[in-house]
This record gives sequence, C-alpha cells and structure tokens, in this order.
Amino acid sequence: MIELRIFLLHVMAILWKDIRYELRSRQTWLGMGMFALLVLVIFNFTFDLRVDNISAVAPGVLWIAFIFASLLGLGRTLAAEREQHSMDRLLLCPVDRKAIYLAKLLGNLLFIGVVEIVALPIYALLFNVPLPAALLLIVLLGTLGIATIGTLFSVMAAATRARELLLPILVFPLIVPVVISVVRATQQLMAPTVNEPPWIGLLIAFDVIFLSISMLTFQYVVEE
Repeated sequence: MIELRIFLLHVMAILWKDIRYELRSRQTWLGMGMFALLVLVIFNFTFDLRVDNISAVAPGVLWIAFIFASLLGLGRTLAAEREQHSMDRLLLCPVDRKAIYLAKLLGNLLFIGVVEIVALPIYALLFNVPLPAALLLIVLLGTLGIATIGTLFSVMAAATRARELLLPILVFPLIVPVVISVVRATQQLMAPTVNEPPWIGLLIAFDVIFLSISMLTFQYVVEE
C-alpha cells in the first residue's frame, strides 16, 4: 500500500511538472489545435458532403485531424524533454520507470484531450452532425490507444536526429487496428447498421494490450 502511494505521488509530480511547462510555453496546445482545425476546415470545403454520404466521410475526417494533431504534439513534447535534458535528469532520480511512462501518457492524454474538446464542437458545426455522449467514450478510447503507442515510440524517436520523420513511420503501422476501430465505431454511431462487430469492445481490447506492452517495455526503451 505504501509502495502504491509512493508510485502515485511520483506520477502526479512528473505530470504536474509537464503541465506547468506546457502552461508556460503553450507550444503544444496551440500547434495541435491549429493543425486539427485546419484539417477540418480544408476537408469541409474539399468534399461534397450530402446527407447520404456524410456519415461515411465525416468520421474519417475527424480522426485524420485527431491522429495527425496527436502525433504533432507527441513528437514535440518529448523532443523538448531531450533538448533540455530534463528526461536525463529524471532518469537519474530513484523513480520507477513505469511511473515516468504513466505520467507522460496522462500528460499527453490531457494535452490531446484539450484540443479534442475544442475541435469537436467545430466539427459538429462544419459537418452538421450531432455530438452524442457515446462519441466522447469513443474519442477517449481512441485517444488512449494512439497516445499509448505514441508515448512509447516518441521517447525512442526523440533520441534521433530524424525524429519528425521516424515517429510517424513507427507509430502508424501499429495504430492501424485502433484507427479502423474508432472510425467504424464512429460511423456505426452516426448510422447504426446490423451485423457489425462490437467495435468499442475491440477498441478496449486493443487499448489494454497496447498499454500492457508499453508499460512493460518502456524501461528498456528509455535506457537505450
């Protein structure tokens, strides 16, 4: 019980450090937000969105905006850690590596979540679609899957010179199951169909698998 409390205190301390840094710089939030909104606006003017095809197009547009904005933020946060050597100093502390990973993951979820909260009403306005409560659950599960893999590989890519190029190459193939699940779950929410697999259940399974693997392998990745 005492060890768990110390673990959680370490997680919260690292998370609070990242939040304070982002509140001072505001680079990640502003860059991710502008990118997501730009993607939504461009696709809104590019596609001929009619009532009969909006349920097929709009979910894909939403998740394209979220995925690319997420990777932009993930790459920037860990790159700043490496540039200022704060990650190196953090690794010298007697802190469980799992606590470091969990704090970074929660921080990335928070940063991405702020952007998504702002982008969702604009998405609903531009594409003339409702925002049911179940969509928030899908967004949360999808963001968790993307951030879980993205946080792990952003630490690996941040140590290289070509980190902006390497991170998408590493992350995109692994998050394909999550992307397919969230897009189809969003489509099913907008236009329910029969004989569809339980996409939310598959999404939860992918999140659990990715989170477990990332927690176990982070200590080896960060020490390389």
